[in-house]
Amino acid sequence: MDGRSSGPSHFRGAAAFAATRHAVSFGERPSGSEAIGHLRDWIISELKPLGGQLSTDSFTAQTPAGPLPMVNIVLKFPGDSGKAIAVTGHYDTKRIAMVHFVGANDAGSSTGFLIEFARTISTLKHPDDIYVVFFDGEEAVRAEWSDADSRYGSRHLAAKWGADGTLSRLKALINVDMIGDKDLDIANDENSSQSLRSMVRHIADQLGYTKFLRQDSGGAIDDDHKPFVDAGVNAIDIIDLDYGPNGSYWHTASDTMDKLSVHSFQVVGDVVLQLVKELEGRTSARNSAPTAIGSIVHRTRRASSNSHAIL
Repeated sequence: MDGRSSGPSHFRGAAAFAATRHAVSFGERPSGSEAIGHLRDWIISELKPLGGQLSTDSFTAQTPAGPLPMVNIVLKFPGDSGKAIAVTGHYDTKRIAMVHFVGANDAGSSTGFLIEFARTISTLKHPDDIYVVFFDGEEAVRAEWSDADSRYGSRHLAAKWGADGTLSRLKALINVDMIGDKDLDIANDENSSQSLRSMVRHIADQLGYTKFLRQDSGGAIDDDHKPFVDAGVNAIDIIDLDYGPNGSYWHTASDTMDKLSVHSFQVVGDVVLQLVKELEGRTSARNSAPTAIGSIVHRTRRASSNSHAIL
């Protein structure tokens, strides 16, 4: 990937933070709600001027609450190598009874991050196809997370890409989630590929960001990367699950913008951008599911779907 302008990074943490703030201004944004529809329209309006191939991937998820319409947003910046890299995250928030949950970190931060990452990629030359994907339906509809009630959008897209051959072209999938925390400490996820975890650690060391990565095991995290891991894709989850004292901000009314920082967005943006650059210099990497088995910490396709190009 060759930059069109000078500088070590073109990712702007302040812009990602501002986009997150705007996403949060839509209020509670659970799948199927009017608010997430308004948010989706705004995301698309932000992505359209960037070029690339923008499409929506609509499907009906069968949930414990009944059928719910969901929509993944997929922006593809074509390359010419025949290979691809995906950078993903979710834009839906969890519906929590009796709680005004605006999800600044979960999933405001991934929304804002992906908008700025897409802008960054649009200014750079790249040999591989770069996909920027906003998943709908990451959150469970019921209070408790389960394999069947969670990750609706990523499970759907993993199956779709498996059928159309896109998965076989993926060098890597990089999922971001809850990355805006002021007190950033990115988990060492055992469900992520060892090769990508090693690359991220090396990049963080080079950039002076080592202190933002946990050294201890983060257990096996179940998130939007997992359907792709199960399909044999080289994938990593970049996530900070330690949000607030004893996790007290996660899925509570306390998940608000004042808990986030521009610097955390900048750290993750610098690392992910450098990871994509280094991956583009490597041959395709297919990866079997990680062998490490730990307790599931966090965060399977029942839908008919329609993809629509956005002109």
